[in-house]
Amino acid sequence: MTAISSRRARRPLAAALAAAGVLAGTALLTAAPRAAAADGPQAGPAALAAAHEAATDATTLNTLSRFFAREGAVTEKAAAPRIQGEAVPVRTLSAAFVAGEPGAPVASLDYLASTAVSSDGQKASLWTLPEPGKGGDWQVVNIATGDDEARYTEAGARKLPGGTVFHEPQIDAWYVQKGDRVLPLDQDAVRAVGKQGTTLSAYRTRVHAAYADKLPGSAYARKGEAGGYGPKARSGPAIAAASGTETALTAGSTAAAGGAVAVLALCGVTALRLRSRRRTG
Repeated sequence: MTAISSRRARRPLAAALAAAGVLAGTALLTAAPRAAAADGPQAGPAALAAAHEAATDATTLNTLSRFFAREGAVTEKAAAPRIQGEAVPVRTLSAAFVAGEPGAPVASLDYLASTAVSSDGQKASLWTLPEPGKGGDWQVVNIATGDDEARYTEAGARKLPGGTVFHEPQIDAWYVQKGDRVLPLDQDAVRAVGKQGTTLSAYRTRVHAAYADKLPGSAYARKGEAGGYGPKARSGPAIAAASGTETALTAGSTAAAGGAVAVLALCGVTALRLRSRRRTG
């Protein structure tokens, strides 16, 4: 098993989505969300409000009805999706940090996420990004099962107030970092850094050893082994094969921003990250 492949099997929902017609006619999107805006997404109050507005748009809510009804647990008419709470910033382990660049933050902002809830209690995460060339308009680019983003943001705020919550997608681990401390938020992170966490320096040493030879431009990435590291390293289908496995790259490699609104309007879902639901560690 390579260092950047997921160890956890995912629920094989892609086939069910196709059967339900949610993906019909969709050209799957694979470009990195960070390319949506020259400066990347922002996480200020205006951006959070714009992301929330995009998530509550009537077209998005109609799409969510189809998404929640895809396996027959609830009918499309009865799904009655609603957006719960505000959008949250989602950060991912930074390639610059992995490379050991001086002063690089441990994580970089990938997208803003809003949690949607159906009438029968299903939850989904809406990933939003600024539209290219639209002067601040935001759009939903992905719908993922579960509410990991919001749950771990809340857990990190409780565990280390004022810290930075981030995801190490190569092992599907969530952490919170503040100053020199990196603390685990789930069992994958506990296995990586221990229950008491680790220092920022020790964490950098670990991820550098694990991923530095898999960064964009490396021989590993050029060979296409498990996609390399980071959003620039992969192209191809955004949805896992129906076998139920998924390559764990950054969140940014699973859906494109450009043209996503049109796809949502026509087909329902731009991409689906198949992931298990877990309790916070």
